Amino acid sequence: MRMLEPVGFSSTHFLFPAGWICRMAFLAPLLLAGLSESADAQTVWTSGAYSFSDELGGFHITGVSGSGSKDDPFVVTEELNSATPVTLTIRAVEPIQPFGTPGEFATGLLYMRIDVLNNGGQGWIEFQFELQAILGQPSVFGDGLSFDQANKTPTNIWSSNFADYDREMEPYDRLLFRNGKIDPLKTAAFDFLITDYSPKWRFYLVQEPRIPST
Repeated sequence: MRMLEPVGFSSTHFLFPAGWICRMAFLAPLLLAGLSESADAQTVWTSGAYSFSDELGGFHITGVSGSGSKDDPFVVTEELNSATPVTLTIRAVEPIQPFGTPGEFATGLLYMRIDVLNNGGQGWIEFQFELQAILGQPSVFGDGLSFDQANKTPTNIWSSNFADYDREMEPYDRLLFRNGKIDPLKTAAFDFLITDYSPKWRFYLVQEPRIPST
């Protein structure tokens, strides 16, 4: 019995050569895997009125929570694979209102906790944070960004693994934790307050673990 088929269509000829179809069938899983790895390499987490991104590379964010208030700080969980400085990108994703409700507005006051996993294979003997309003440039007094610079005796700067800290406020905004250690595959917590009195849509937090000099 003759089978009917659309005019001009041959059951023995295809739009693409069979060899091309076989090659695409073989390459498709590899292409999808590459896209998946690219997506995994850059993550943006949103919590409260801000987002946190590892888009500049060198580390991975594994979780973010909180609204950024004193009673409900932002908790950013990270994994660092070396002692190379890395940069966290922070953006306002809600309207900026300095005296607004945390979580509903970007207020410029961010109570932070950074939980860092040392997956770099070497112990870290110090850990430094630096704020930058413009990527790659030191934060200056006039930009309003600091580690609570107006408070001369802060009580909210703390680390689970370091006994002391130093704040360097001019010409940089840096916070150095010292007199301690983070062993490989161990996690350390850091608490501090970021104040941004001229609230910005985007700024940066550089993180630098330090190993013993040889």
